Amino acid sequence: MHLGFWDAIRGTQVRITVGRQETCPTCKGSGSAGGAAVTCTMCGGTGKATRQAGTMKFTMTCPQCGGTGRQRRPCPTCGGLGSVRVPETFEVRIPPGVDTGSRVRVPGKGNAGGGGGPAGDLYIVTEVETHPIFERKGDNIYVKVPVTVAEAALGAKVEVPTLSGPSTIKIPPGTQSGQQLRLRGKGAPSLRSDARGDQFVEVQVMVPRVADERTKEILRELARLNPDDPRRDLRKYL
Repeated sequence: MHLGFWDAIRGTQVRITVGRQETCPTCKGSGSAGGAAVTCTMCGGTGKATRQAGTMKFTMTCPQCGGTGRQRRPCPTCGGLGSVRVPETFEVRIPPGVDTGSRVRVPGKGNAGGGGGPAGDLYIVTEVETHPIFERKGDNIYVKVPVTVAEAALGAKVEVPTLSGPSTIKIPPGTQSGQQLRLRGKGAPSLRSDARGDQFVEVQVMVPRVADERTKEILRELARLNPDDPRRDLRKYL
């Protein structure tokens, strides 16, 4: 089942139609039209059938009579299968937090059991759309947020998007581009517990485009005041 990103995060109710094998109403799952049993035409009453593969012969249970050696006339409705294929439309609740590959179990909506037994379960495998800015890994959410050079160097409070709306995060002074900050409990709902994952904010420091001499002079002064070489550790490999 294909789901939108927000439907998977928040959960949704969907209406689906599924072709199911239901117990045959004529024979009640027996596959027989009734009447007296006769000798199986495939095994001649032995309950065994022979199969040959090349030069080797194998003896197996007769697939037509199931090893009993006797059979009844097949049900005219289901042809002896004991079930008929019927489309059914019903509502399914998709819980919050499903992801691509999640399995949603719908009890009693599978195929009919053999011999009129209870129906099995239906399993829905979900496929979730991606989001333009949120990246999901398990129950955690990742987002990239641009900041200015001044904000990264001096520290700042910036507003970032989360699954539950805008949230303010503190950028520590000296934050480097690529550094990740955590917002606990701001991730996706978990299918395994009542907890939520975390959101990780990756800081991207944006270098300004210098178009005037005054800005250039300020940057040159900044370089003179901070003479540290960021490539110092690489020089031993040059």
